[in-house]
Amino acid sequence: MSNNTLNNLSALREAMASARVDAVIVPGTDAHQSEYVCDHWKMRDWVSGFTGSNGTAVVTLNDARLWTDSRYFLQAEQQLEGSGFKMMKEDIPGEPTLTEWLAENLEEGAILAVDGTLFSLIKANALEEFCGFNGFRFATDFRPFDEIWSDRPARPNGELFIHDAQFAGEDVNNKIERVLQQVDAAGADSLFIVALDEIAWLFNIRCDDVAFTPVAIAFAYISNEKRVIFVDSSKVNNDVAKYFKDNEIKVLPYEDVTKFLAKLSNMETVLIDPNLVSDTLGRAIDCGKIYQKSPIGALKGVKNEVQIAGTREAMERDGAALVKMFMWLEQNVASGNVTEIDVWEKGKEMRALHPYYRGDSFKMIAGYKEHGAIVHYTADENSNATLSADGLLLVDSGAQYIDGTTDITRTISLGNPSHEEIHDYTLVLKGHIAIATQLFPVGTRGAQLDALARQFMWKEGVSYFHGTGHGVGHFLSVHEGPQNIRLNENPAELKPGMITSDEPGVYRTGKYGIRTENLTLVVPAVETEEFGDFYKFETLTLYPYDAALIDVSMLSDEELNWINAYHEMVKNRLAKHLNDVENEWLASKTKTILR
Repeated sequence: MSNNTLNNLSALREAMASARVDAVIVPGTDAHQSEYVCDHWKMRDWVSGFTGSNGTAVVTLNDARLWTDSRYFLQAEQQLEGSGFKMMKEDIPGEPTLTEWLAENLEEGAILAVDGTLFSLIKANALEEFCGFNGFRFATDFRPFDEIWSDRPARPNGELFIHDAQFAGEDVNNKIERVLQQVDAAGADSLFIVALDEIAWLFNIRCDDVAFTPVAIAFAYISNEKRVIFVDSSKVNNDVAKYFKDNEIKVLPYEDVTKFLAKLSNMETVLIDPNLVSDTLGRAIDCGKIYQKSPIGALKGVKNEVQIAGTREAMERDGAALVKMFMWLEQNVASGNVTEIDVWEKGKEMRALHPYYRGDSFKMIAGYKEHGAIVHYTADENSNATLSADGLLLVDSGAQYIDGTTDITRTISLGNPSHEEIHDYTLVLKGHIAIATQLFPVGTRGAQLDALARQFMWKEGVSYFHGTGHGVGHFLSVHEGPQNIRLNENPAELKPGMITSDEPGVYRTGKYGIRTENLTLVVPAVETEEFGDFYKFETLTLYPYDAALIDVSMLSDEELNWINAYHEMVKNRLAKHLNDVENEWLASKTKTILR
């Protein structure tokens, strides 16, 4: 990928002028509406230089803007400098939205163009209505990047492998049967599947086509009569070919998906998720259609007992790896030779000691001092800070193991913490504990819990602008639905078997960032005849908090007792994975905290 974004932007404008396009929207996603995409689809990154997971570029013949959310404000400001793009803030009162800006800056009759393979039916329809209302024309066939991006990477060609039922906890036939029951209940005959993690889950297959997420670039279709996966044949080895044959799954080329959909029987009704299926593929389907959320997401989000047991084991080995990493850091930081990137490399090295490790679940965030205030900071050769024995270090990391996915954030003091740092850390920890310890009735949604994590900050006029929790997959995407914990309303209820993060934070621009994150499991808690049943969260993540940053005077007895009980659990469950020296170090970090 070229770093010369000004030249790339100029090339795009030349293509726009040639096609008589006045404005183009370049999303940061792919043909599957993925959060994380392979290099082949990083057109937005190529033209703007911005690499965050959320961001949408708009280019006109004389202006260029990029909209992103609060997680990436600082990163976008830095990456867009000198690129020809100006950062725009999403979801901030008083800031123009993407469409508001277009309405203000395009003339009547202007052509707004997109690549219809990258926009879902929902998004494309909304843009079409927007254009009609404002007197613009809308085009969905503008695809200039194959020509202007001369060294554009090809689609990845990773090899598929089977995620055995001993780890998945359910075979492919049972999964397909359950999914088709949901499809039938919706009044459809078949289901077209676009999301890569849904395909991986349904067929119990994995791949390395996308960094940090073990999925394959593919589409899929299932009905009572057919099971089809659209994937490059070079990705299917003999073992996987036999597995597909044994389970009556037909393999067709990835490029054949449009032709296949166009030939579906007029007598058939197919269920498609309009938030996932692209405008191009949606329009290719000429039979009956039911527009509804894919049933796979809700089924995938509830883990079975085998997955839960595997995740618990993955958390133990992950916690042990972090003990080794942070112990190494403590021993070496004073040398002045440890950088942020070194921390990431050491984390990978320690996790890779176990044969179940299949790589990180996202790029580690190791943010020292002011870098910690950049919510999704990634160290590179230009920003890579050298650590010293003072200040705060925020480390957000996770791993993919074949029996579970992990995601943990710890903020630690490298020495001489200030009163403000200790105070903020304890505020965050109090909110973290409030989520971890809350009982909630059946039917509760994440938005009903989110304020619990913010309450102590809000009392001081402090907040954070990201969600408090996201769903986590099983040897799949570290970010998955349907549930989350955030201020925005989400109709998905929290159900037993769902794994969700708990990660409030505070970010002081130019100074430091603090975030504390564990993964939690929804489990039954209390059954009552009068008030119904209640659930609670079981904490899955196993690594201690930094006692040097805790102001005990700010904690209630219940909060302090919870921390001490958690630390005792961490010490006991990690012991078998550590040697004597490491256990001694861990014991020093989990000592009972007294007033």
